[in-house]
Amino acid sequence: MVCGLCRRVARIPPFLQLGWALVGARMTVLYIAISRNLAGWAADVGLTKHVYKLGVAEAAADDAIEALNDDGFAGENDWRLLRQQEVDDPEEASALERLAKKEKMIDPNYYPKIRGAVGIFKVKIGNVANHLLVKRALAGDEQKLDKVKTADIAAYLIQNAQP
Repeated sequence: MVCGLCRRVARIPPFLQLGWALVGARMTVLYIAISRNLAGWAADVGLTKHVYKLGVAEAAADDAIEALNDDGFAGENDWRLLRQQEVDDPEEASALERLAKKEKMIDPNYYPKIRGAVGIFKVKIGNVANHLLVKRALAGDEQKLDKVKTADIAAYLIQNAQP
């Protein structure tokens, strides 16, 4: 790049040439959390036992889980982290909207126990199993599916919440 005033070649640092804002800039973390007590309650109410929290954190996901437990999110304080992934999109609303196209988000205003708790999703295991079968078929692997694991569900939710 040439300076317009002095006609000297301006040296641009390599990290700015690639379009990065800062070398040490932290990215936003998309995380999936689970609460066994909330899953038990959801099964008793008639939703399903497969309920998961999708969230976006600016800091580490462990700090966000600690905040969920300290605040008693959805009336529970036994939240644990299942999976996390760094993403470029810092908006939690857009991630929730993308995932809501595939899975049903539980309306927090309908159930008094989780009033105000946004981001809790009811996951159909059949959708996750179909996703895994198609993924394996496209990769050319064996198409037999034994059992859907919690890690598979978390990976499915993270993938569908990303742009």
